Amino acid sequence: MSMAHLAGISRDDLDGAGASDGNKQTTFTIGDLSREFDVTLRTLRFYEDKALLNPRREGLNRIYSRRDRSRLKLVLMGKKVGFSLTEIKEMLDLYDLKDGQVLQMRLALRKFNEQIDVLERQKVDIEQALDELRRTVDVVAGLLRQKEAGAA
Repeated sequence: MSMAHLAGISRDDLDGAGASDGNKQTTFTIGDLSREFDVTLRTLRFYEDKALLNPRREGLNRIYSRRDRSRLKLVLMGKKVGFSLTEIKEMLDLYDLKDGQVLQMRLALRKFNEQIDVLERQKVDIEQALDELRRTVDVVAGLLRQKEAGAA
């Protein structure tokens, strides 16, 4: 299963041909995408600089395609689960190859499993930190109660 499939994006969306999410709009301004995905204009320009998005220009205005919108959705989903922009770009770029689906799925599957391992380790570390912090709270609360009881 590909990253696009997980994000609810069809191959047609990434090719710029479809509208699988019900949004019939075919072009978007930088402001449209900024509002829809709650990202700054600077973020969108940064993603453009990193070749994650490729809007066409009409004068000074950027015009984003359905493909750009889908790629943005994938970038944000990938970031949310901890992928670097470089890793996201590698996966997205495979869509541009004719046989990209098989290659993209293999790469995505490997990266997804690696990221699950990373997140599982982080989860264990976070649980340990929470346990230690809760114990510390209990100790400090007990000391505070003793101090308050002694002052009364």
